[in-house]
Amino acid sequence: MSAKANTVEDYILSLEPEKKEALSAIRNTILSNIPNGFEETMSYGMIGYVVPFSLFPNGYHCDPKLPLPFAQIAAQKNFIAIYHMGLYADADLLNWFTTEHAKASKKKLDMGKSCIRYKKAEDIPFKLIGELFSKITVDQYIETYTNNLAKSKKSK
Repeated sequence: MSAKANTVEDYILSLEPEKKEALSAIRNTILSNIPNGFEETMSYGMIGYVVPFSLFPNGYHCDPKLPLPFAQIAAQKNFIAIYHMGLYADADLLNWFTTEHAKASKKKLDMGKSCIRYKKAEDIPFKLIGELFSKITVDQYIETYTNNLAKSKKSK
């Protein structure tokens, strides 16, 4: 479910109270922990964290007119979602996160390739989410992204 909001503030204001509170708390956790260089914006109808063109002028390979996406957060119909491309791109980070999530949360991890889903705000391990966002600098993410992109082009 993507929003038609043009700003992060409008997106948050459009949410029902419970989801507004949970998403605001996730956003604050991310903003307190994400390394310098990433930029908060609306991305794919969600709150996004991207590598700006000033740091990576090539943009996203799927649509070079868009900045390179790193993460998004959203209030979906039945859950709060955190989409973190680092988990999809870095097996070591994924292994770390799944191991630590089991320690940090009583709930079983509900996750797709890069999407972490929480049905209830009280199930969100905010400290762990902050740590996850602190683990990759912009330069590290660009390097991981470009290396993975080069590998995928070679395998075609």
